[in-house]
Amino acid sequence: MTRLSGNPPAGSADVVVIGAGHSGLAMSRFLSARSIDHVILERGEVANSWKTERWDSLKLLTPNWQSRLPGFVYSGPEPDGYMSRYEVVRFIERYASFAGAPIRNKTEVTSVRQQESGYRVETSRGAWRTRAVVIASGAFNIPVVPAVSKSLPGRIRQLTPHDYRHPEQLEEGGVLVVGASATGLQLAAEIQRSGRPVTLAVGEHVRMPRVYRGMDIQYWMHVVGLLDQRYDEVDDIKRARGVPSPQLVGTNDRRTLDLNALGESGVRISGRLVGVRDGKAQFSGSLRNVCKLADLKMNRMLAEIDEWIGSNGCHDTTDCIERFAPTAVDDTPLLGMDLEKEKVRTVLWATGFRPDYSWLDVPVLDRKGRIQHDGGVADAPGLYVMGLPYLRRRKSSFIHGTEDDARDLSDHLARHLDVTARHSRIKIAV
Repeated sequence: MTRLSGNPPAGSADVVVIGAGHSGLAMSRFLSARSIDHVILERGEVANSWKTERWDSLKLLTPNWQSRLPGFVYSGPEPDGYMSRYEVVRFIERYASFAGAPIRNKTEVTSVRQQESGYRVETSRGAWRTRAVVIASGAFNIPVVPAVSKSLPGRIRQLTPHDYRHPEQLEEGGVLVVGASATGLQLAAEIQRSGRPVTLAVGEHVRMPRVYRGMDIQYWMHVVGLLDQRYDEVDDIKRARGVPSPQLVGTNDRRTLDLNALGESGVRISGRLVGVRDGKAQFSGSLRNVCKLADLKMNRMLAEIDEWIGSNGCHDTTDCIERFAPTAVDDTPLLGMDLEKEKVRTVLWATGFRPDYSWLDVPVLDRKGRIQHDGGVADAPGLYVMGLPYLRRRKSSFIHGTEDDARDLSDHLARHLDVTARHSRIKIAV
């Protein structure tokens, strides 16, 4: 049984893992397999972010058959379905029990500092001495809200996906959703269905069909090898790590959710929000170009899938080649909107997230507060990070992508512990 309560006093361990989400638990599984002494420190409970920081209707973007962690796979009745937020929580909780993970719940990390023999980890329940630290606290801790938010009239309520749970919590009236990645599209569609008029401000985005040639798009990305593309094979890894999440939604009918579908449902589409002056929102005129680029990239990916199907002799077992209608953009796109006249009462910022490393007192952060690392190996001996987008592979931020990353990094970590142990023995001998 996993130790989910009791929380004995703090002490020492060879490795401290910060965070009991799927990434921290996957790393724990590999450390246990190597008999490496470790502990997981969790500020709340297992799968805490899924329990407390997600909207009610959220579902995974990946099909259930793709949900797996080291030694543990989805075994439910709907392999082609998509887990709800609550099912994800149960999946991760079951994995924690299966893995027998040494978890200390309700133990908030307040500081991590280097010392001669490794690190000192201060927590709300005392300090830990450790030779290595794995940061698995997630990539989506703090919503990113642009500076233009300060120019909005005070009467308008501003929310982020961390605050939003369901449409009923919103005032009656118009809603401006800013951001068109997976989160922005899903919330715009849900709020529009509630009867509130929605305007969606669109910037850079990744368009993707839910189903292609009879199969889920994630199936093709898996078999073609797109999800396994490594970070050291990418020309511009910083750029790749900043690409928005694809416009996908998990539904029983496996429908595609894109700007065309939203427009047909009544959502008004605008360009990127660039300013607010005197209660009037101003939008970029580049919407057409942004959408053309997203269409182009989607078609390149579909062509790569077609080429793989042809090279592997799969034509007879798949549907015919498909191409999708270009994103429809009005001849005179919306460039401005009087928020009072349009009765906009809420702005929902679906503009991304960033990790929270306010407690990390190790000089490994860049000027934007991101950990500098090489495929999860941070720029400090014995410090590692898990669960970030494109950490080691394109699939790194997905649940199923954690296993390969944890295996690689646990290998590196084990070698680090061996080296430090040899150095300690040499010092004692001298």
